[in-house]
Amino acid sequence: MRGFLASSVGVTCAAALALPMALSAPAQAGPGLQAATTEPAVQGSTQSLPLVPLDGVRAFGSAAPEQGLSRRDVRSFSLVGVIWDDPGAELHGRVQVRTRATGTTDWSPWQDVETHNHEHAADPDTAERDSGRVRGSTAPLWVGDSDGVEVRVQAEVDQRAPLPGGRPLPRGLRLELVDPGAEPPSGNTPADAGRTGVLSADLDASTVETTTASAENAALAPLGATEIPALSQSETEREALALNQGEPMGKPYIGERPKIITRRGWGANESLRERGFVYTKKVKAAFVHHSASGNNYRCSQASSVIRSIYRYHVVSSGWRDVGYNFLVDKCGNIYEGRAGGVAKAVKGAHTLGFNANSMGIAVLGSFGKAKPSAAALTAIARLTAWKLGLFGANPKGKTYLTSGGGNLYRKGKNVRLNVISGHRDGFATECPGRALYGKLGSARKDAARYQGR
Repeated sequence: MRGFLASSVGVTCAAALALPMALSAPAQAGPGLQAATTEPAVQGSTQSLPLVPLDGVRAFGSAAPEQGLSRRDVRSFSLVGVIWDDPGAELHGRVQVRTRATGTTDWSPWQDVETHNHEHAADPDTAERDSGRVRGSTAPLWVGDSDGVEVRVQAEVDQRAPLPGGRPLPRGLRLELVDPGAEPPSGNTPADAGRTGVLSADLDASTVETTTASAENAALAPLGATEIPALSQSETEREALALNQGEPMGKPYIGERPKIITRRGWGANESLRERGFVYTKKVKAAFVHHSASGNNYRCSQASSVIRSIYRYHVVSSGWRDVGYNFLVDKCGNIYEGRAGGVAKAVKGAHTLGFNANSMGIAVLGSFGKAKPSAAALTAIARLTAWKLGLFGANPKGKTYLTSGGGNLYRKGKNVRLNVISGHRDGFATECPGRALYGKLGSARKDAARYQGR
């Protein structure tokens, strides 16, 4: 590990911070670093292990520029990440892990864990940002069923730093090992379209009420037409809006609702998240993200990946719920993200400075170089055609959002954005990856076509 020159890792796209939670911080591991945090009587578990200085730098203690854990046996897990105490502190350096597949002697090569830091947070000067329970964190990495782990973190080399070899690393570094738990008992996998936990365009409200995890989806009409501004306006109001936007008068442009696997469908443990819901006035824009969790998953594992990300966001990072409003897998399956109702303007935690009046869609995977699947792009287009249409938004159009503060736009600035934007349009980040970002133009055109424009 020593002698290895770590460059600054690019900002990635995990979700932004959310509201205060009634959750405790990870418990401290006991002697020998063998203890772990596990919430009793819930699906899945989290092991939290403190990192220690590596050989040769132990004299620096928690300020050591190289920290990690040697190869060790642990309980079964499938997703890893590293957290630290201060969500405002940046991790300038490189995080690498290798894991052992459960029941084998096979160790993976070293894998990079993408870092993201304080810029992924709720808008400044809000209760969401100032909860006191949130922690800094890397992106989560899906590694599959494993029972052995080794990790190393090295500070970025900086000749100006007071410590030899690099800048100081954040205090309180811990390795989080997440077990997603078993699949829901009713077999709600993506292949089970039409079973419990799937919102389909041909389901009526009474059916939806019995198949969703959240009662907030119970009133969802066949096209999600309840309490939607674009559908509740009078004819005169709609005509005035159409004239103002330079569009012909007619029925609202709303794409057909796609099939959406609900939280119950992917097995969300609702006892983990904060109980209340937070809404904004409307959905004027959609921000597309990648989860930065890697591409080594099968579509049959997508629910497990999402349960792991959910647990990592809530238990490890201290957020109130999973950050994204929706998630999409490589096979084009769409999943309900943050609770509160798929047709409603639920405030997510996905794009620092622009969480209000927007929604966040995360494609499972990493797309800096890997191309997103055609099925995932189609899902983005169909989902945005429906959800943006409910609020009268044109996927090919522009809109204005007021910045809550970030590294591109000061707080209070009125910013003109594409109605379908990438995370990098609202914040200086690599997200959603160059390969996915380059496809958003096609997604805009397809979404508009699905709306009938």
